[in-house]
Amino acid sequence: MKKQIISITPIQTAKVFALLYFILSIPFVGLMAISFLLSPVQVRPPIGMLFAMPFIYLIFGFIFTALGAWVYNLVAGWVGGIEYTSNELS
Repeated sequence: MKKQIISITPIQTAKVFALLYFILSIPFVGLMAISFLLSPVQVRPPIGMLFAMPFIYLIFGFIFTALGAWVYNLVAGWVGGIEYTSNELS
């Protein structure tokens, strides 16, 4: 059965993706912290920046996802939404 996504709620989508970006950035921040600590270079970036990175991802993830959902809704109104085929499972 074919279905079509004709509209995406920008704020709800942005909230979900912002939290996903936040959660997924935490392991990367940990890896970056370890690499900075093991680096032989004497000048290291401020450790506070590492702690700020997940929050920066959260904020910009929210903004750009909301913007992307809004643009998707405009485009879907002009040319139709994304079509996909689904199957009922028992």
